[in-house]
Amino acid sequence: MSKPNFEFHRGPLPLLISVPHAGTEVPDELQHRFTSVGQRLPDTDWHVDRLYDFARDMGASMLIANYSRYVVDLNRAPDSHPLYETAPTSPVCTAVTFAGESIYLTDQAPTPAETRERVETYWRPYHVQLAAELERILERFGYALVWDAHSVASEVPGLFEGVLPEFSLGTRDAAACPKRIGDSLLDLLTDDGEYGAVLDGRFKGGYITQHYGQPSRRIFAVQLELAQRAYLEESAHPDWQPDRARRVQDLIARLLGRFLKLAET
Repeated sequence: MSKPNFEFHRGPLPLLISVPHAGTEVPDELQHRFTSVGQRLPDTDWHVDRLYDFARDMGASMLIANYSRYVVDLNRAPDSHPLYETAPTSPVCTAVTFAGESIYLTDQAPTPAETRERVETYWRPYHVQLAAELERILERFGYALVWDAHSVASEVPGLFEGVLPEFSLGTRDAAACPKRIGDSLLDLLTDDGEYGAVLDGRFKGGYITQHYGQPSRRIFAVQLELAQRAYLEESAHPDWQPDRARRVQDLIARLLGRFLKLAET
Protein backbone atom coordinates (compact mmCIF):
# COMPACT_ATOMS: atom_id res chain seq x y z
CA MET A 1 0.00 0.00 0.00
CA SER A 2 1.36 3.42 -0.94
CA LYS A 3 -0.50 5.10 1.92
CA PRO A 4 -1.81 3.93 5.30
CA ASN A 5 -5.40 2.71 5.39
CA PHE A 6 -6.56 5.76 7.28
CA GLU A 7 -5.58 8.89 9.14
CA PHE A 8 -6.47 9.05 12.82
CA HIS A 9 -6.47 12.04 15.15
CA ARG A 10 -7.43 11.75 18.83
CA GLY A 11 -9.24 14.64 20.44
CA PRO A 12 -10.38 15.36 24.02
CA LEU A 13 -14.15 15.26 23.37
CA PRO A 14 -16.40 12.17 23.58
CA LEU A 15 -17.01 12.49 19.82
CA LEU A 16 -15.55 10.48 16.95
CA ILE A 17 -16.10 11.65 13.38
CA SER A 18 -15.84 8.87 10.82
CA VAL A 19 -15.15 9.74 7.16
CA PRO A 20 -15.23 6.43 5.27
CA HIS A 21 -15.86 7.51 1.67
CA ALA A 22 -13.69 10.56 0.92
CA GLY A 23 -10.61 8.49 0.03
CA THR A 24 -9.32 8.45 -3.54
CA GLU A 25 -6.34 6.09 -3.29
CA VAL A 26 -6.44 3.00 -5.51
CA PRO A 27 -3.54 0.52 -5.67
CA ASP A 28 -1.81 0.55 -9.07
CA GLU A 29 -2.52 -3.11 -9.74
CA LEU A 30 -6.22 -2.46 -9.21
CA GLN A 31 -6.31 0.83 -11.13
CA HIS A 32 -5.25 -1.04 -14.28
CA ARG A 33 -8.34 -3.25 -14.00
CA PHE A 34 -10.76 -0.32 -13.86
CA THR A 35 -12.75 1.04 -16.76
CA SER A 36 -12.39 4.72 -17.62
CA VAL A 37 -15.57 5.28 -15.60
CA GLY A 38 -14.17 3.43 -12.60
CA GLN A 39 -10.93 5.41 -12.75
CA ARG A 40 -12.90 8.64 -12.32
CA LEU A 41 -14.26 7.41 -8.95
CA PRO A 42 -17.64 9.10 -9.49
CA ASP A 43 -19.20 8.00 -6.19
CA THR A 44 -16.53 9.58 -3.98
CA ASP A 45 -17.65 11.77 -1.07
CA TRP A 46 -15.60 14.64 -2.47
CA HIS A 47 -13.64 16.72 0.06
CA VAL A 48 -15.65 15.61 3.09
CA ASP A 49 -12.35 15.24 4.96
CA ARG A 50 -11.66 18.95 4.33
CA LEU A 51 -15.23 19.87 5.16
CA TYR A 52 -14.81 18.47 8.67
CA ASP A 53 -11.25 19.62 9.26
CA PHE A 54 -12.53 22.29 11.64
CA ALA A 55 -13.62 19.54 14.06
CA ARG A 56 -10.01 18.85 15.04
CA ASP A 57 -9.79 22.27 16.66
CA MET A 58 -13.22 21.69 18.16
CA GLY A 59 -11.79 18.64 19.99
CA ALA A 60 -13.28 15.70 18.10
CA SER A 61 -11.42 12.52 17.27
CA MET A 62 -11.17 11.97 13.51
CA LEU A 63 -10.97 8.75 11.49
CA ILE A 64 -10.52 9.36 7.76
CA ALA A 65 -10.17 6.60 5.15
CA ASN A 66 -7.51 7.07 2.47
CA TYR A 67 -8.66 4.40 0.01
CA SER A 68 -11.57 4.63 -2.38
CA ARG A 69 -14.87 2.92 -1.68
CA TYR A 70 -14.22 1.07 -4.97
CA VAL A 71 -11.40 -0.77 -3.20
CA VAL A 72 -13.66 -1.67 -0.29
CA ASP A 73 -16.76 -0.01 1.11
CA LEU A 74 -16.20 0.68 4.80
CA ASN A 75 -19.90 1.45 5.31
CA ARG A 76 -21.07 -2.02 4.30
CA ALA A 77 -21.08 -5.24 6.29
CA PRO A 78 -17.96 -7.37 5.66
CA ASP A 79 -20.18 -10.17 4.34
CA SER A 80 -22.22 -7.71 2.20
CA HIS A 81 -25.37 -8.36 4.22
CA PRO A 82 -28.03 -5.87 2.99
CA LEU A 83 -28.52 -2.74 5.09
CA TYR A 84 -32.29 -2.76 4.64
CA GLU A 85 -34.72 -5.66 4.60
CA THR A 86 -36.85 -4.17 1.82
CA ALA A 87 -34.15 -2.93 -0.56
CA PRO A 88 -30.83 -4.27 -1.89
CA THR A 89 -27.62 -2.38 -1.18
CA SER A 90 -24.25 -2.47 -2.90
CA PRO A 91 -21.79 -5.11 -1.61
CA VAL A 92 -18.59 -4.47 0.32
CA CYS A 93 -16.64 -4.69 -2.96
CA THR A 94 -18.95 -3.35 -5.62
CA ALA A 95 -18.42 -3.88 -9.36
CA VAL A 96 -20.76 -1.11 -10.55
CA THR A 97 -21.23 2.59 -9.85
CA PHE A 98 -24.39 4.10 -8.41
CA ALA A 99 -25.39 4.78 -12.00
CA GLY A 100 -25.06 1.09 -12.87
CA GLU A 101 -21.89 1.47 -14.95
CA SER A 102 -19.13 -1.10 -14.73
CA ILE A 103 -16.14 -0.22 -12.57
CA TYR A 104 -14.08 -3.10 -13.97
CA LEU A 105 -12.92 -4.24 -17.37
CA THR A 106 -14.33 -7.52 -18.65
CA ASP A 107 -13.58 -10.47 -16.34
CA GLN A 108 -11.71 -8.21 -13.88
CA ALA A 109 -14.32 -7.85 -11.10
CA PRO A 110 -13.19 -9.09 -7.68
CA THR A 111 -13.65 -12.76 -6.90
CA PRO A 112 -15.03 -13.92 -3.53
CA ALA A 113 -11.47 -14.74 -2.42
CA GLU A 114 -10.22 -11.29 -3.42
CA THR A 115 -13.13 -9.67 -1.63
CA ARG A 116 -12.23 -11.50 1.57
CA GLU A 117 -8.61 -10.39 1.19
CA ARG A 118 -9.62 -6.75 0.73
CA VAL A 119 -11.87 -6.93 3.77
CA GLU A 120 -8.92 -8.11 5.87
CA THR A 121 -6.45 -5.62 4.34
CA TYR A 122 -8.55 -2.46 4.16
CA TRP A 123 -11.91 -2.89 5.93
CA ARG A 124 -10.83 -4.62 9.12
CA PRO A 125 -8.14 -2.11 10.28
CA TYR A 126 -10.54 0.83 9.93
CA HIS A 127 -13.19 -0.86 12.02
CA VAL A 128 -10.72 -2.10 14.63
CA GLN A 129 -9.62 1.52 15.12
CA LEU A 130 -13.20 2.82 15.13
CA ALA A 131 -14.35 0.27 17.70
CA ALA A 132 -11.30 0.77 19.92
CA GLU A 133 -11.70 4.55 19.98
CA LEU A 134 -15.38 4.31 20.86
CA GLU A 135 -14.59 1.92 23.71
CA ARG A 136 -11.87 4.28 24.97
CA ILE A 137 -14.29 7.22 24.89
CA LEU A 138 -17.00 5.17 26.58
CA GLU A 139 -14.66 4.13 29.39
CA ARG A 140 -13.54 7.72 29.98
CA PHE A 141 -16.86 9.57 29.70
CA GLY A 142 -19.56 6.96 30.28
CA TYR A 143 -20.96 7.61 26.79
CA ALA A 144 -19.57 7.89 23.26
CA LEU A 145 -20.72 9.60 20.08
CA VAL A 146 -19.98 8.68 16.48
CA TRP A 147 -20.86 11.00 13.61
CA ASP A 148 -20.57 9.29 10.23
CA ALA A 149 -19.82 11.97 7.64
CA HIS A 150 -20.86 11.50 4.01
CA SER A 151 -21.85 13.39 0.90
CA VAL A 152 -23.58 12.46 -2.33
CA ALA A 153 -24.51 14.04 -5.63
CA SER A 154 -27.80 15.90 -5.42
CA GLU A 155 -29.31 13.65 -8.08
CA VAL A 156 -28.48 9.95 -8.42
CA PRO A 157 -31.18 8.35 -10.59
CA GLY A 158 -29.75 4.88 -9.94
CA LEU A 159 -30.44 5.29 -6.22
CA PHE A 160 -33.47 7.57 -5.92
CA GLU A 161 -35.86 9.79 -7.81
CA GLY A 162 -35.70 13.57 -7.71
CA VAL A 163 -33.33 15.89 -5.85
CA LEU A 164 -32.09 15.32 -2.31
CA PRO A 165 -32.48 17.92 0.42
CA GLU A 166 -29.11 19.30 1.39
CA PHE A 167 -29.06 17.62 4.83
CA SER A 168 -30.14 14.00 5.33
CA LEU A 169 -29.72 12.83 8.93
CA GLY A 170 -29.87 9.11 9.68
CA THR A 171 -30.31 7.31 12.99
CA ARG A 172 -31.70 4.00 11.71
CA ASP A 173 -35.17 5.15 12.79
CA ALA A 174 -33.85 5.92 16.29
CA ALA A 175 -32.28 2.46 16.71
CA ALA A 176 -28.79 4.04 16.69
CA CYS A 177 -29.53 7.26 18.58
CA PRO A 178 -32.40 8.38 20.84
CA LYS A 179 -35.29 9.97 18.99
CA ARG A 180 -35.10 13.13 21.10
CA ILE A 181 -31.58 13.76 19.79
CA GLY A 182 -32.42 13.10 16.16
CA ASP A 183 -35.49 15.30 16.38
CA SER A 184 -33.51 18.12 17.99
CA LEU A 185 -30.83 17.99 15.29
CA LEU A 186 -33.51 18.19 12.63
CA ASP A 187 -35.13 21.11 14.49
CA LEU A 188 -31.83 22.99 14.39
CA LEU A 189 -31.71 22.66 10.63
CA THR A 190 -35.34 23.55 10.01
CA ASP A 191 -35.15 26.51 12.39
CA ASP A 192 -32.07 27.77 10.53
CA GLY A 193 -34.10 27.49 7.34
CA GLU A 194 -31.40 27.92 4.70
CA TYR A 195 -31.22 24.29 3.61
CA GLY A 196 -33.64 21.45 3.13
CA ALA A 197 -33.40 18.72 5.77
CA VAL A 198 -34.86 15.32 6.58
CA LEU A 199 -34.42 12.74 9.33
CA ASP A 200 -34.37 9.03 8.45
CA GLY A 201 -35.54 9.60 4.91
CA ARG A 202 -33.78 7.95 1.96
CA PHE A 203 -30.58 7.70 4.02
CA LYS A 204 -31.22 6.14 7.42
CA GLY A 205 -27.57 5.30 8.06
CA GLY A 206 -25.29 2.58 6.76
CA TYR A 207 -23.36 -0.19 8.43
CA ILE A 208 -21.37 2.14 10.71
CA THR A 209 -24.51 3.78 12.10
CA GLN A 210 -26.30 0.45 12.34
CA HIS A 211 -23.46 -1.51 13.92
CA TYR A 212 -21.95 1.02 16.32
CA GLY A 213 -25.04 2.88 17.44
CA GLN A 214 -25.95 1.14 20.70
CA PRO A 215 -28.13 3.43 22.81
CA SER A 216 -28.45 0.76 25.52
CA ARG A 217 -24.68 1.19 26.10
CA ARG A 218 -24.88 4.98 25.60
CA ILE A 219 -23.07 4.83 22.28
CA PHE A 220 -25.02 7.13 19.96
CA ALA A 221 -24.50 7.19 16.19
CA VAL A 222 -25.74 9.67 13.58
CA GLN A 223 -25.04 9.73 9.86
CA LEU A 224 -25.11 12.95 7.88
CA GLU A 225 -25.48 12.56 4.12
CA LEU A 226 -24.87 15.98 2.65
CA ALA A 227 -25.97 16.85 -0.88
CA GLN A 228 -22.80 18.06 -2.54
CA ARG A 229 -24.35 21.20 -4.01
CA ALA A 230 -24.40 22.59 -0.47
CA TYR A 231 -20.63 23.01 -0.37
CA LEU A 232 -19.19 22.72 -3.89
CA GLU A 233 -19.97 22.97 -7.59
CA GLU A 234 -20.98 19.46 -8.58
CA SER A 235 -18.85 18.00 -11.39
CA ALA A 236 -16.85 14.87 -12.20
CA HIS A 237 -13.88 16.01 -10.05
CA PRO A 238 -15.04 19.07 -8.11
CA ASP A 239 -12.51 21.47 -6.66
CA TRP A 240 -12.51 22.31 -2.97
CA GLN A 241 -14.25 25.66 -2.49
CA PRO A 242 -13.51 26.91 1.04
CA ASP A 243 -15.61 30.06 0.77
CA ARG A 244 -18.65 28.12 -0.39
CA ALA A 245 -18.13 25.46 2.28
CA ARG A 246 -17.81 27.89 5.20
CA ARG A 247 -21.55 28.35 5.77
CA VAL A 248 -22.10 24.59 5.80
CA GLN A 249 -19.17 24.09 8.16
CA ASP A 250 -20.66 26.60 10.59
CA LEU A 251 -23.97 24.74 10.53
CA ILE A 252 -22.35 21.33 10.98
CA ALA A 253 -20.38 22.73 13.93
CA ARG A 254 -23.68 23.75 15.51
CA LEU A 255 -25.09 20.27 14.90
CA LEU A 256 -22.07 18.66 16.53
CA GLY A 257 -22.30 21.05 19.47
CA ARG A 258 -25.96 20.18 20.02
CA PHE A 259 -25.18 16.45 19.65
CA LEU A 260 -22.58 16.73 22.41
CA LYS A 261 -24.84 18.76 24.69
CA LEU A 262 -27.86 16.48 24.33
CA ALA A 263 -25.84 13.32 24.89
CA GLU A 264 -24.74 14.54 28.30
CA THR A 265 -28.32 14.46 29.63
